[in-house]
Amino acid sequence: MLKRTIINTLEGTKTIQIPEWNETYHSRHGILQEAQHVFISNGLEKINVPVISILEMGFGTGLNALLTLHEALEKSMKISYYTLEKYPLTMDEINQLQYGSILNSEKTEEYYRLLHKAEWGVNTHLCENFSIIKYQTDFKNLKDLPISNINLVYYDAFGARVQPELWEVNIFKSIYDTMTSGGLLTTYSSKGSARRAMQSVGFEVEKLIGPKGKREMVNAWKR
Repeated sequence: MLKRTIINTLEGTKTIQIPEWNETYHSRHGILQEAQHVFISNGLEKINVPVISILEMGFGTGLNALLTLHEALEKSMKISYYTLEKYPLTMDEINQLQYGSILNSEKTEEYYRLLHKAEWGVNTHLCENFSIIKYQTDFKNLKDLPISNINLVYYDAFGARVQPELWEVNIFKSIYDTMTSGGLLTTYSSKGSARRAMQSVGFEVEKLIGPKGKREMVNAWKR
């Protein structure tokens, strides 16, 4: 596994960097503005079904899951959350990130720890409105997992510059096959090769204004 270090963002929050790749888990401009813009405003808020099934490709720091759980509590949304992560964080890294204190909510810190402590491969109900199943596995194994009827996909893999294999047709085909008609995949990347890969498996792709530090992002719909 590659070495990971914790750095400060311009927002004053922390993120994880992989020095060998010069790649970070979140935007150096700030973790909250990016996650809120890409995955909440241009993802979760665009889905209107009684129970939302979400697939996150890349659990990482758990920030997207935490923000989604927060939305579920604030807006009484019912969410079933599935996520894949090959290299989970250590509890020391989780403690250093201090994400539990960023949302001004009494229970956020407790929920952040529970998200990370949830047993792998087990459906864990963190509250009445939110359940999560985490799988410690490679993205290529998605097709072998019991995941289906997904309404929303958070695609939060490392960029194609360092992991181009995560932005290829076979990955997007396996995701497409898990999704319902009308489902949405949202991602921070608008790289041309990734858009073409999405389109080749049937997604209807649209470019949107990106978060701070990125000109564009993508929504991809399964019509």
